[in-house]
Amino acid sequence: MDFGSKYLEKAVEALAMLPGVGKKTALRFVLELLRWDKSQAEQVPNAIQQLLNEIKYCQTCYNLSDSNICTICSNSNRDNSTLCVVADIRDVMAVEATQQFKGKYHVLGGLISPMDGISPKDLNISELIERVDKQGVKEVILALSGSSEGDTTNYFIYQKLHDKGVKLSTLARGVAIGDELEYADELTLARSIQNRLPYEETLKRN
Repeated sequence: MDFGSKYLEKAVEALAMLPGVGKKTALRFVLELLRWDKSQAEQVPNAIQQLLNEIKYCQTCYNLSDSNICTICSNSNRDNSTLCVVADIRDVMAVEATQQFKGKYHVLGGLISPMDGISPKDLNISELIERVDKQGVKEVILALSGSSEGDTTNYFIYQKLHDKGVKLSTLARGVAIGDELEYADELTLARSIQNRLPYEETLKRN
């Protein structure tokens, strides 16, 4: 594709690095930005630069935050005794959108995947165990995907926590939630949370 401008080409190539954005879509975005007033268009790179410079990971749950502790962890109205364990920050957003969960979260930062070179040490699993030990957690909800990586991660966490007197539950698999929480509709995901099962029951079925 002949862009006629190295600056246009660089902008298109940069946007095309985003998942799901091909060069044609990236070109459309860039041409649209060129139609905007300069002060309006500059809000886009300025917002991205501020995001990269200022955003943090919560020191407690590893969710995104503007400060060292996120708004969920610092909310005294949330239930400290229930932790929802998710793989990704997007999963926190998906569960929060249901407005059915009033506990707190723990973001692992991925799933155990030997094929991809991701071991338990690469995830925030030891930090989860520490939270259970020190924060009086009574229930851990394993809200991971139904993939083999999700099942492997669930079982690893179960092995670490099952003798600590904490209730371990998982999303109701009888409800079709898909492989990724972020793609589940809010009503379906809400039902899956409400109808969660003891994790041990899933082991009996395998």
